Amino acid sequence: MDISTTTDAPPPQHKVAERKRDARGATRPGDRIFLGLSRGSGILLLVIMAAIAGFLTYRAAIAIGKDHGNFLTTFEWNTNVQPPTFGIAVLAFGTIVSSVVAMAIAVPVAVAIALFITHYAPRRMSGPVAYVIDLLAAVPSIVYGLWGALVLVPHMNGLFGWLNDFFGWTGLFSWEEGAPRSMLTVGILLAIMILPIITNVSREVFRQVPQMHEEAALALGATRWEVIRMSVLPFGRSGVISASMLGLGRALGETMAVATVLSPSFDIQASLLNPGGGTFAQNIASKFSEADEFGRDALIASGLVLFVITLVVNGAARLIIARRAEYSGANA
Repeated sequence: MDISTTTDAPPPQHKVAERKRDARGATRPGDRIFLGLSRGSGILLLVIMAAIAGFLTYRAAIAIGKDHGNFLTTFEWNTNVQPPTFGIAVLAFGTIVSSVVAMAIAVPVAVAIALFITHYAPRRMSGPVAYVIDLLAAVPSIVYGLWGALVLVPHMNGLFGWLNDFFGWTGLFSWEEGAPRSMLTVGILLAIMILPIITNVSREVFRQVPQMHEEAALALGATRWEVIRMSVLPFGRSGVISASMLGLGRALGETMAVATVLSPSFDIQASLLNPGGGTFAQNIASKFSEADEFGRDALIASGLVLFVITLVVNGAARLIIARRAEYSGANA
């Protein structure tokens, strides 16, 4: 028998070289085009971010150079007087506090809703609930703001009174019985606004949990909650963190809803229930139309601080996700 007829002939040398080139990088026209578009999109994004940062820095430097107060610690915003005095202490405090309150309320509720939809609710119920959550994510900010001003604020007196009666001794929840247009009200409204975003992303992450992981836990005698605690939550941890950062990004930059329900003032209240404070986005929206050129530069300077805070938050989120890469769906 001719051995050459029963064994596979080695591929030609040019075929081997072509396979090696395909393994190293894109050589086909479609692959090269896609690779070029992908790289171009990434470079364009970096160029746009650098242009935004450069513009904000240039205009902010003009305003800060003429500021007669400390830009970081001044509790005042007077850009139309001579000499101009303004600072971001109140704005930074209000932005961070309202966002933290919103995250503290929204994240546990959103994760619980996502778990209910994916692991507890029957199919006939999970579909409509998920659809309603999707609709909430599409509601414009101004609609939330109007609802907050007309419905939420008038009904906050009872909650504020209860918090004052039982937790007023902490100082954090003391109430002077003023209008409930405070940081807590803003935080609750922001929590309602970011709840659909966190819920939707978390729901999709929980749906990607390998069925074998859950079945193995059940086979070992685990309860449904133990399955969630040992299999679902570790797998979806990075996704929940990413969803939370998306929600936090919206909370940090929310404008019209905050401006509608907050009674702003340039002072820092120790209590979350008393009116006062402000946020970067709310201050820019309320003062931009009446500001002169220098006033707009000052507002742009505050926008630069918000830009930096957003970058820091997203960078911290990326570090957290990278440290927990073993739990991500891609590595499961």
